[in-house]
Amino acid sequence: MKIKKAVIPAAGLGTRMLPATKTVPKEMLPLVDKPVIQYIIEEAVASGIEDILIVTNRSKSAMDDYFDYYPELETRLISSGKEELAHVVRSVADMANIFYVRQKETQGLGHAVCRARRFVGDEPFAVLLGDDIMMSEKPVLLQLIEAAEKYSGSVVGVQQVSDKAISSYSSVKMRHIEGRVYEALDLNEKPTFQEKFSNFAVLGRYVLTPEIFDILEHTAPGRNGEIQLTDGLAQLCKISRMLAVDFEGRRYDTGNMKGFLEATVDFALQSPEVGPWLRDFIKRKAENL
Repeated sequence: MKIKKAVIPAAGLGTRMLPATKTVPKEMLPLVDKPVIQYIIEEAVASGIEDILIVTNRSKSAMDDYFDYYPELETRLISSGKEELAHVVRSVADMANIFYVRQKETQGLGHAVCRARRFVGDEPFAVLLGDDIMMSEKPVLLQLIEAAEKYSGSVVGVQQVSDKAISSYSSVKMRHIEGRVYEALDLNEKPTFQEKFSNFAVLGRYVLTPEIFDILEHTAPGRNGEIQLTDGLAQLCKISRMLAVDFEGRRYDTGNMKGFLEATVDFALQSPEVGPWLRDFIKRKAENL
């Protein structure tokens, strides 16, 4: 089982980040010196992905432009003696083979994944949610891909969350296999405390087999009247093997202001250009509080 294709659902309206996302796609908001979605694509490429489909909507053409060549800008940079910066600009467009399809109606994550059927064909594929940024030593998606290839099954990335937080995620019923790998036995979407299977929540990374498409196309709308990917996964794990990997790393939800600011600070502190300055700035600020 080799995974070379990935799908990034990025058609959401970004309502949790208004008014900034009224005209700027939330995936294009700058996280230090790169837009959010570039971190996701870099994770995919570092995990061995070659072809990426971004599911967009009519208001997100900025993503198409960003991952394209910009000869005029590159020429201006080179003529100004900024060859290194011109190389950085060009390399953004060369990271992977990037394709686009529109989700013409907002009908949920399951519906967005279905839009990738022709792109995926009969191959297993990865899904990386456009809001979820990971900071990890080994790419989180690679951790899932290694489990998928070793155990021959679909995989969801999970971590434990609090009793209060589990109602915002998908809860997973699991049986331990070895190390950080579990058998996924069932899932449910945004459960109440009484409904949860466990405090292990699915956090934005998946490796799926193409069987999911037939399931999703026959999945009735669930919570919020949308086709939920979790409802399809709950059926998929009944007919084929599904694993859950308690991945190593930290996940940031950049679709809300708190998560976006946390990611901005942590990634900036890791930057050799601004990290030392920011560390001193925070210390000075803390002393004056």
